[in-house]
Amino acid sequence: MLAPVESRSVSPVFVGRTAELETLNDALARAAAGEPQAWVLGGEAGVGKTRLVEEFASAAAREGAVVVLGGCVEIGADGLPFAPFSTALRALRRELPDELAAAAAGQEEELARLLPELGESTPSGGPDRSDEEGMARLFELTARLLERVAAGRTVVVALEDLHWADASTRHLLAYLFRTLRTGRLIVLATYRSDDIHRRHPLRPLLAELDRLRTVRRIELGRFNRAEVGRQIAGILAHEPDPAQVDEIFERSDGNAFFVEELAVAAHEGSCTGLTDSLRDLLLVRVERLPESAQRVARIVAEGGSTVEYRLLAAVAQLAEDDLIEALRAAVGANILIAAPGDDGYRFRHSLVREAVGDDLLPGERSRLNRRYAEALEADPTLVPAGERVMRLASYWYHAHDPAKALPAVLDASVTARRRHAHSEQLRLLERAMELWDSAPEDIRATLRPVDYTEVYPPCGCDPATTPLRYLDLMAEAAVAGRRCGERERALKITKRALHLLEDDGEPLRAAWFWVQRSRLMQAMARGDGWKELGTAQELVRGLPPSEVHAEVLATAANWSMLRAPGPDAMSAAERAVEYARMVGAEGIELNARLTLGGLMVDAGEIDTGLAQMHEVKKEVLTRGLTTVVGRSHVNLPSALEGIGRSQEAVAILREGLRLTQEWGLRDSEAWMWTNLAESLISLGQWDEAAEAAVNAQRTGQSAKPHGGASNRLAQLALARGEIAEATRHLAAARASYGTHDPMPQNNLPMSLLALGTAAAEGRLLDARAEADRALDAGFPPGTHRYAWPVLLAAAVAESDARAQALPTAQEGRAAFLQRLFEAVRKLTTGAPVWLAYEKWTRAELDRADGRTTTDTWSDVVTAFEALERPYDLAQVRHRLAESLLAVGGDDERARATELLRLTRATATHLGARPLADAAAHLAQRARLSLTAAPHPPTADPADSLGLTTRERDVLRLVSAGRTNRQIAEELFISPKTASVHVSNILGKLGVSGRGEAAAVAHRLGLFPAETLTSGTSG
Repeated sequence: MLAPVESRSVSPVFVGRTAELETLNDALARAAAGEPQAWVLGGEAGVGKTRLVEEFASAAAREGAVVVLGGCVEIGADGLPFAPFSTALRALRRELPDELAAAAAGQEEELARLLPELGESTPSGGPDRSDEEGMARLFELTARLLERVAAGRTVVVALEDLHWADASTRHLLAYLFRTLRTGRLIVLATYRSDDIHRRHPLRPLLAELDRLRTVRRIELGRFNRAEVGRQIAGILAHEPDPAQVDEIFERSDGNAFFVEELAVAAHEGSCTGLTDSLRDLLLVRVERLPESAQRVARIVAEGGSTVEYRLLAAVAQLAEDDLIEALRAAVGANILIAAPGDDGYRFRHSLVREAVGDDLLPGERSRLNRRYAEALEADPTLVPAGERVMRLASYWYHAHDPAKALPAVLDASVTARRRHAHSEQLRLLERAMELWDSAPEDIRATLRPVDYTEVYPPCGCDPATTPLRYLDLMAEAAVAGRRCGERERALKITKRALHLLEDDGEPLRAAWFWVQRSRLMQAMARGDGWKELGTAQELVRGLPPSEVHAEVLATAANWSMLRAPGPDAMSAAERAVEYARMVGAEGIELNARLTLGGLMVDAGEIDTGLAQMHEVKKEVLTRGLTTVVGRSHVNLPSALEGIGRSQEAVAILREGLRLTQEWGLRDSEAWMWTNLAESLISLGQWDEAAEAAVNAQRTGQSAKPHGGASNRLAQLALARGEIAEATRHLAAARASYGTHDPMPQNNLPMSLLALGTAAAEGRLLDARAEADRALDAGFPPGTHRYAWPVLLAAAVAESDARAQALPTAQEGRAAFLQRLFEAVRKLTTGAPVWLAYEKWTRAELDRADGRTTTDTWSDVVTAFEALERPYDLAQVRHRLAESLLAVGGDDERARATELLRLTRATATHLGARPLADAAAHLAQRARLSLTAAPHPPTADPADSLGLTTRERDVLRLVSAGRTNRQIAEELFISPKTASVHVSNILGKLGVSGRGEAAAVAHRLGLFPAETLTSGTSG
């Protein structure tokens, strides 16, 4: 409408910033090559950030890039949740509609929380019982959306004014900067550095970004005198007087915006006499406008960063021609500009808007907010649908009308929750609590929990008919605070709520708040949360079944499963399932069934427990219950790994990782990577295990997955003889876990690593001390999967110390070995893998007592040959070879030679240098050659290698590139047996990997081309 109006205050010549623009253009080139770029641009207000972004955007567009802009919106000092991302995605949809639709396919409902045009977003559904991973899932899906859209062409997403960003926007931006790995994408964010005071909420984000190697920062400085001169020349279209340049440079101190204002003032003859007040400088041209234009400017200043034309018209209540003339005058004076891409207006610079807003009288401000609110209530189409509720809440709140503000603020809190903007939800709920007493009683009586809360009153009341209570708001706010990480605020809210409930006789409601406090105490590292859970259990004891009762029992059962599994935990889980079914609490029931299944497996009811967990996994996938999908794909593989079924665990974990990509279950992803690393270590896929552990550290949002990943890396480093590296990772694990919440599943693996590093360094007494600490703590039921490796490591340390005749070995040996014998005798097995560990541990204890026999070690080797643990098998083969050589017969030496070949081949393949060296050293001492000895020529080269008929068949399939599972299917054997055959073949061929085995077979011509072809056709 007003586009032809020209501005004289902005220089048509782009002054300075050459280096910064070249830097951004280089980033554009790297992005075009497929390397995503993350940039943060800072500078004081008026220094020229927006101009630099505009110049870069123009350059990027000339290179064929799609450039979309989004700005953080300030409405009465309240940021709109995700406003810059919503604006940018809306622009991206206009520019690339087909590409964005394809990238969002299947996730429209979730992504509609950011871009309502994609469809209707669904509520989370269910009381705190809701989707705990909702925000993480939305963030992950947004990152994948941008990566997919930017897969085929360069996309620049510029987000301005981060100093106004809401917390959810800051969290999403940080997530993108941490996780973007592919795509021709640049994300550029700007902020006003002089606004970032010590307590500004943006400061922690900037500190975090400084630690990310993938994020680069540009700080814009002020212009020097020469640049100020060029800027003034561009504005005036002629060379300025040097004295004028000196004066403007001195007064502006090189700030580009102040240079513009002073240059225009000087050109209009009003520079002399201006005060040094910044506000006066900013207001001087506004005050020269006609009164109608000043009035419009004041209205726009209070309406937000951008005000739509129709909304402005409704609030200004001017005749259309008068409004257009007023706008023309404001635009002509370069006070207002047309907002790009929108039918609205905004101040050319936010500093002017702030000055105009500060100049409003208090009554004038509240009156304008009321008029905005009334106009928006009368016609909701005046603003975009995604902004109406939030803006209406802000307008009514700043209009100081509690009767109108309370329902509006509550509506906005629901919108924030459904967008997973939990920080904004918390702020709005706190605002509602502030308004509660001021709002008329008849207004409060019309409000219903079902309309405003997920956490319904846990008192058996009907949320559709019972009036909303202040405690309901506190419950909703406590959950919002926990979800957005504002745990201190959430903890204070629960404390106040419990104080209010002291004399109210509402045990269910009080129990619910105690459960929240338990979770918060754990998350804040202030305790293990059991005291709070105990209080909740006492409050519900003897009460009829209810959803709160079921939740208390389920939470207690899960707590016990991780820290003190046993009959009490089993009983709590069973009752939680029963109560949840009785009251129809589906999410609680499924979670309790997962806990119950895990406890059954730990108690030895393996088939029943696994069946329960498999059924839950099937149900949540069928129903699409994202709240339980993550946990089902973490706990079930963990249970399978705990009984030695690592291949099955890996399959489910890989399925879970696929689902995290599709459904955005980012928080669960870190746990899946951690568990995958554990199972891959068991299977002898150590390089893949290390990669999985690193992925766990990269994706984990909390400390414990980081601790688990560090444990896995330490385990690999120790097995590979990298003691310093193992020690470093162990220290990282300890730092991640902390000391406030000890769990056997964390502490025992760390004891194992500490014991192992001490033994590797010859510190036997330190190893004993670590084992003693573990024995003192005890091994609760269900912890045998962590206890057996500790007992074994202690026995191995003693066994090796005797063999090496360490001087410290005799001191306290007998008592310590007796203690280990007693622990072994009492510890359960329950699965073949732990039965094998028991045999191995007893054999090591016999060896430590000088009572080892070949029969003992033969039994141990036989036990491990049926398992999926090649490193363990290699270690016990080494022990059997050692015992055979102690006997000394020719048959025993021949068998020992084969065992040591197999051991060295496996250890070399894994990179387990200490074991490979030990096998070679033992062979050297016994004068054995581990290189396959030549045989007289035979008709079949396979015979010369000592291959059995079955091993020949397996080698043929290995040469054809088949996996162990494919070999098993073709030869009608189990994958475990196939794995054993492959290990034997590697040893007989004297090679360290499948590729080398295939090369030997090819070189010897074992399998003609036609045989391989026919062998791989099916």
